[in-house]
Amino acid sequence: MQLYAKPLQRLIDLLECLPGIGPKSAQRLALHLLRLPPEQVDNLVSAMQDVRTRVRQCAICYNYAESDHCPVCDDPTRDRTLITLISDVRDLMALENAGDYRGLYHVLGGLLSPMDGIGPEQLRVRELLRRLEDGMVREVILATNPTVEGDATALYLARLIKPLGVRVTRIALGLPVGGDLDYADQLTILRALEGRTAM
Repeated sequence: MQLYAKPLQRLIDLLECLPGIGPKSAQRLALHLLRLPPEQVDNLVSAMQDVRTRVRQCAICYNYAESDHCPVCDDPTRDRTLITLISDVRDLMALENAGDYRGLYHVLGGLLSPMDGIGPEQLRVRELLRRLEDGMVREVILATNPTVEGDATALYLARLIKPLGVRVTRIALGLPVGGDLDYADQLTILRALEGRTAM
């Protein structure tokens, strides 16, 4: 027995395909959209269409942009000797929201994962190496997640970049602010000790 009208059920099913949206959240969102004034729904639909037609990848760092270059790469106040390497644009957003980083980025487009058939050829490694050719970049910060894939990607890239005379660093890993030692796993505690800084 179908509970909802077919168009509403179709919307629920489509919303449920989005990351982080389960059946109940999809149902709540669909019912909320149904109660919105028509102009708000039209604005939402228009914004989704705009994203699909007007947003593309930056030709330099592969962030999302409306023109050939993203706002970060176009910003003349950015430190062009520093590049932070990230796997995904979401990581760029997280670093930018922290508010203190003033360098550039390079979005790899994923992490090495031989089990999933993702090797260096599927990532933007060649593009990164091309950016380093002119000798302007002095440091590359590896900001990959502390997972098996993130660690493997960081090690692989460090081996490629170091011979170019570019300093390679890795973001510190360890305990989150407000975290308790007794709840942390052994690897997190070990990395927190290894990444300690002087006070």
